[in-house]
Amino acid sequence: MRRNRLGNSAVEITELSFGAAAIGNLFSAVEPAQAAAAVDAAWDEGVRHFDTAPHYGLGLSERRLGEALRARPREAYALSTKVGRVLDPLPGGGAAAAEGLSEGFAVRATHRRRWDFSAAGVRRSIEDSLERLGLDRIDIAYLHDPDDHAEAAFGEAYPELEKLRAEGLIGAIGAGMNQTAMLTRFVIDTDVDVVLCAGRYTLLDQSALSDLLPAAAARGRSVVVGGVFNSGLLADPRPGATYDYAAAPLNLLDRALRLKAVTEGHGVPLRAAALHYPLGHPAVAGVLVGTRSPDEVRDAAALLRQEIPDALWDDLRAEGLLTENGH
Repeated sequence: MRRNRLGNSAVEITELSFGAAAIGNLFSAVEPAQAAAAVDAAWDEGVRHFDTAPHYGLGLSERRLGEALRARPREAYALSTKVGRVLDPLPGGGAAAAEGLSEGFAVRATHRRRWDFSAAGVRRSIEDSLERLGLDRIDIAYLHDPDDHAEAAFGEAYPELEKLRAEGLIGAIGAGMNQTAMLTRFVIDTDVDVVLCAGRYTLLDQSALSDLLPAAAARGRSVVVGGVFNSGLLADPRPGATYDYAAAPLNLLDRALRLKAVTEGHGVPLRAAALHYPLGHPAVAGVLVGTRSPDEVRDAAALLRQEIPDALWDDLRAEGLLTENGH
């Protein structure tokens, strides 16, 4: 699988990245054996970038991912995790906490998530993640959803990540968000290597073309794109499908159905076009897909291998469904 270097760093990622939120029991429980098998399937398909975060399952995703990669050559893959939320143990280990969803994850609430973009919080977060992962370094550390914490993120968290990078504990610095404005500020005002942009550069939402992608290309920064299916609508456009985790508005459902008609007219599943689309921009280093089973991993890899004819992108532009990009 093709690899791309992130910004000015020495870190390389594959064009397809394994998003490990799902194996942290996102929305529903995943059995340990299935989580391990999903990581194994990704490895067998050539995936060499794995993304996680303390937030995902109160550390469960990091622990499972670290265990699944334990026997793999450390220099052969890149691992990213995130800072900005620290996990504080609950008294008694949270034994009295009820089973259920903890901020979207089906895990027992043994810890409490606490926003912390202070320098000390960032360092603690990295040290805790290294322990859960069983590693001595992290390839990419993202500032995780700093939307409401701009002052601390730019003034404390980012400088601390620079120190950790200089110490060799992390290889590349980034920020991950569902918006483009602050990510663009990171690209322009700091020395980040990469940003993770979720849902804002897809067949349905090309808003990253207005600010983030031009800035990244001009400064030699890399972009990893998540949410390429916009939480479901581009995977299976139908009444009741979700867009950004809510019921899809009718105008977007109609647009998705029009996209599907064009792509299938070329013999290409809409999901394949959605996965390939961001990779046409020169600033995009890879796409991140959340998967919870070996079958889902193999499906994503097969979609990436599918050939997409140039005429498909031409027809999407002709229908007014696609803004100009690198295709």
